[in-house]
Amino acid sequence: MFSITLKLMKKSARMLIPAGIAILIGTAFIAATFLFGNAMNDALAAQNTAQLGGANYVISPDSGKDLTDKDQDYIYTRTVNDFQLDRIRATEGVKDARASYAGSVTVTRGNKHASSYVITTAAKRTLLPVTITQGDQPADSNEIALTKSVADQLGVKVGDRVTVNSQAAQYAGKTGDSAGNTGDAGDESAQNADGTSSHDGDSDAASGASVSSDGANTADSGMTVRVVGLTDDPNGAYAYYGGASVLSDNVITAMAGSNDFGNLPVYLVYLDIDDASDTAAASTVKQVSTLLPKHFSVQSRAALVEESVKSMSSGETSITTIFLLSFGILAMLVAALVIANTFQVLVAQRRRTLALLRTIGANKSQLYVSVLFEAGVLGLIASALGVGLGIGLMAALCQSDLMKATGMTMRLVLSGPVFTVPMAFGIIMTVIASLGSARSATAVTPLEALRPIELTDTRRVGVVRAVISVLLIVAGVALCAFSVWQMSENIAGRDSMADKQYPLVLLAAIIGCALIFLGLVLSATFWLPVLMRGVGAMVALAGPSAKVAHANIQKNPRRVAATGAALLIGVTLVSTIATGAASAKQTMNEALTTRYSVDMIAAGTDMTGKQASEAAKVKGVQRGIYAPTRMMTMKDADGKSLSVLVVGVDGVDALRKVVRSDLSGVTIDGDSVLMPKYSAATGKDIPLDKSVTFTAGAAEAQADAANGPSGNDANGSAENGNGQSGGTQTLTLKPRKVDYRRIASNYAAVAFVDASHFTNGGIKADGHIMLMRIDAEGAGVALNDVFTNVQNVFSASAGVTVTGPVAERTQWETMINGMMALLVGLIAVAVLIALVGVANTLSLSVIERTRESATLRAIGMTRGQLRRSLAVEALLLSLVSGVVGVVLGTLFGWLGSYMVFSLYGDTVFPFEWATNGVVLGVAALAALLASVAPARRAVKTPPVEALAEA
Repeated sequence: MFSITLKLMKKSARMLIPAGIAILIGTAFIAATFLFGNAMNDALAAQNTAQLGGANYVISPDSGKDLTDKDQDYIYTRTVNDFQLDRIRATEGVKDARASYAGSVTVTRGNKHASSYVITTAAKRTLLPVTITQGDQPADSNEIALTKSVADQLGVKVGDRVTVNSQAAQYAGKTGDSAGNTGDAGDESAQNADGTSSHDGDSDAASGASVSSDGANTADSGMTVRVVGLTDDPNGAYAYYGGASVLSDNVITAMAGSNDFGNLPVYLVYLDIDDASDTAAASTVKQVSTLLPKHFSVQSRAALVEESVKSMSSGETSITTIFLLSFGILAMLVAALVIANTFQVLVAQRRRTLALLRTIGANKSQLYVSVLFEAGVLGLIASALGVGLGIGLMAALCQSDLMKATGMTMRLVLSGPVFTVPMAFGIIMTVIASLGSARSATAVTPLEALRPIELTDTRRVGVVRAVISVLLIVAGVALCAFSVWQMSENIAGRDSMADKQYPLVLLAAIIGCALIFLGLVLSATFWLPVLMRGVGAMVALAGPSAKVAHANIQKNPRRVAATGAALLIGVTLVSTIATGAASAKQTMNEALTTRYSVDMIAAGTDMTGKQASEAAKVKGVQRGIYAPTRMMTMKDADGKSLSVLVVGVDGVDALRKVVRSDLSGVTIDGDSVLMPKYSAATGKDIPLDKSVTFTAGAAEAQADAANGPSGNDANGSAENGNGQSGGTQTLTLKPRKVDYRRIASNYAAVAFVDASHFTNGGIKADGHIMLMRIDAEGAGVALNDVFTNVQNVFSASAGVTVTGPVAERTQWETMINGMMALLVGLIAVAVLIALVGVANTLSLSVIERTRESATLRAIGMTRGQLRRSLAVEALLLSLVSGVVGVVLGTLFGWLGSYMVFSLYGDTVFPFEWATNGVVLGVAALAALLASVAPARRAVKTPPVEALAEA
């Protein structure tokens, strides 16, 4: 029987190819997913241990032990001296030891500034986590090996001298505190453990390095060092910072605000131990262990790599792999619908052959096993090819170095699951998809060998399926309605489950959408043919070809429903993601617009008027005003001290050009000050007396220090501590409150006064600010380009920062667009398989209707009309399913957006015309292309020959 099955497969090879392609694509995706997960784990493990450099052992805190808070405090307050580095280096078998300490500095040459992450040096290059590409590593005092990017930015080469400075060094210099005050510097591993925190520290250190406590530019008052080498970071140890520079011990000590390298806090020490002999290495490790503080031990590099992989994985499967694998499974489920269609027609076409086999002695079980065996062989061959394709695609990705942009170097890592899981899944899914057809094969009786072949499926759909579908849809609608109700109650400020159990409410909405979608897919046999019949009835009016297509599409509603459901799944998911992404961007844009009254600001102590003029000329900057500023303090009506940035403007008319707020009826003169209604620090109303007094100078610094974290900006209070006027300055004005928001979020409030207060010497400016109104759309440029170009204008001034809602909007859009592109790309695999299913359905329909097509040709239908009928049939299948998918996806996207983004502001419910139009256009084009091969088959056979063949 097996040999007969193989012969039947060979005869039906052309029909099996589309189903095989569907399996191949799905299994290739799954195999590539596992390979991608392996490569990611390998790259991340290498990156996480890249800071070890050439170290094969590490001194680190004990893990897996119950440590008290006191023990933790002890661990993280150890210094270099506590590790007795000299004795460790003198231990037999220890080649070198490097204490791990890092921080951020500003490097200056002339009028150019650059921020750089810096690490400690080592006696041997091999122990450094970065590569010295030119020159040498710092060995003597006052030396630095710069990252190549910083060197290029400053125009520096080996042998030149640069100035380095840091916030901690400046603070220590002004206060005389040199007892190891580290400022923003810290252990490099601690910094990298929290990317966001370390980045913030880096930025603060960079700005602090060029702005002293009195606001003056003190970049030249740093430490002059000689550039002895250039570094590269090939392993991505410091990819977040663009690499790391290496400092000699005395320089990094000074940048930490200390005068003794031994006082620097560390909790990691990297060792290069001679491990040529395991016994000797173990002996060395034992000797080193006796020199360590308590709660510290020596760990091998191999053990650290193993821990790193475990920390990124759950049950030996990375989160990334699980995420991507879900899309592979989705692709295989869609492929299963295609496979099921294929085998239904195969069995229908072979009814006479199967009946003849029954006549000559084959029993029902043999026919059942025959169909399953055929499915298994098809699944095995297609899955094996799919695994090979997946490996090839991943190998090409690794060789193309596309991932280097992320700071990772990926390599092809094969493993058992790469082969076993896709092949097992492909075979099992193919066999499961053929079970219904196998049961149909057993229903064939010997008598049917004498009957004409009837290929249409006239079986009624089971009542059980209808009941289950309705129950699923009703339950899904109920859960979605409940979730929306709870969210609306929460937004209205009433008691709601969403207030305390928001994750459960969100989960209920997700489950509700899933149940609705599952119910619709299960019941597609009922409603999708009816929908296509209605649309087809209108299309049939277009002519004979359309009328034939309409009639053909009604012949097998079950297959039409299965094909339409396959495409429905992919289009719905794409539309859901596109709608959610569009809603996220628009909702966050609206939220940012209400939270900020100025599109973009640039502020700093070393901003120049020339830079402001250049920024105003940037394409997309509609208007801008350049104004002097002074950091001052005031007390509100409750006696609370507030940090206020006082800005001098030429009347309220100038302000109206850039501030998005109602300024009607407001004036700014020499006796008045324009104040915000709400504090940027607390969001609460600022109570004001009939007059307010602003103070700048020594008293301001004392007030800031006394009040602590009251919304004051730490850097701001330091800048004004000295008072550039040489003493305390005060200014008493009548306040006028207007509801404008977050002009500069670093301050509790931004107050606008007449510019004459700055020109007549009443207030000594310690900086400048540029307020800008942006119209990127009107200028025909991308918002990100406007932001980047404005940043470039101020890049020569280390003390200038560019912020505002445009910056946050750009970050949001970049992140959302990246996620959307990834998800849509993944789901596109399912859409591709569904379109293969459309081609498969048309091919099988042509084979079924060989006699019918021949008859139509015989009575006068031309080849062109026959081709057009198949094209119309393909378009009906694709577009009707696609439009339903777009509608469902949009509704699901709106619901998801409401559940998530209503927490941040008024949710926007957009219809993503562009993405949905592209999806439908691609589906239509693919459907037309899918109809080409079946049409060629239908028209190339002469009518007489086709009638004889049928």
